[in-house]
Amino acid sequence: MADLTALVGSRICHDLISPIGAIGNGMELLAMSPGLLGREEFELIADSVARANGRIRLFRLAFGAAGEGTEVAGAEIADILSDYYGGSRIEIAADPPAALPRTLAKVVLLAVLCAETALRRGGRIAISGSGRDLALTAEGARLLLDPRLWLPIAENRAPEGEIAASEVQFALLPVAARAAGRTLALSRSETRFDLSI
Repeated sequence: MADLTALVGSRICHDLISPIGAIGNGMELLAMSPGLLGREEFELIADSVARANGRIRLFRLAFGAAGEGTEVAGAEIADILSDYYGGSRIEIAADPPAALPRTLAKVVLLAVLCAETALRRGGRIAISGSGRDLALTAEGARLLLDPRLWLPIAENRAPEGEIAASEVQFALLPVAARAAGRTLALSRSETRFDLSI
């Protein structure tokens, strides 16, 4: 049977991407009007539309259905992450392979969402890969890795017991990694952790 949760995620993102894209197109047309470009309120709306677009695109890949045999360009993943984290306290350095199977792109984005929770005071997330090897590195002045969530990830399993909606990526990451034929490996220090995918 199909993964109904992933299909619901795909459906919601699919239905939201069109109106958000239309608002973005409208903002581009408004930008051509004299006197609007550079105004604080216009810039705030344009920035919010870009962030919303980045979020929907990221959620569609991370939480949506990952069709067999489809690929995602590495440049698209970098672009999505740039939009998602633009203006935040988290810096992104994404250098993924030129193309990834969609199942693997899902793993990478879920891992990024997990890493974000460890950088509540900001920091840097880097994604790199060549050939079959992929790695995510997170660095921050103080990492906050909740053992209830991260210990299971280090053991390639989902957390046990109740999790919050903001933690759902921890339950999905090991499942997505198995579906992509990957094993997660975690190593950490006080200010950095590395997740091999």
